[in-house]
Amino acid sequence: MFPEYRDLISRLKNEDAHFARLFEEHNELDHKIIRLESSPVTSGLDEIDELKRQKLHLKDELYEVLKKAAAEGK
Repeated sequence: MFPEYRDLISRLKNEDAHFARLFEEHNELDHKIIRLESSPVTSGLDEIDELKRQKLHLKDELYEVLKKAAAEGK
């Protein structure tokens, strides 16, 4: 995710608690979606779509933080 910000992501994960929390929550959702999609029992659940929407919202938030930090020269 956001390879152009790889160094900034690493730095913000250590220096910005809010960013680190958002990043961790995004990764947790990603893993949960993968588990649900890989199971034949849960692969068609509407819950997966909701989780994907949540994950996308977090990704948008992360991107905004990254853009702001990059513009500020952090």
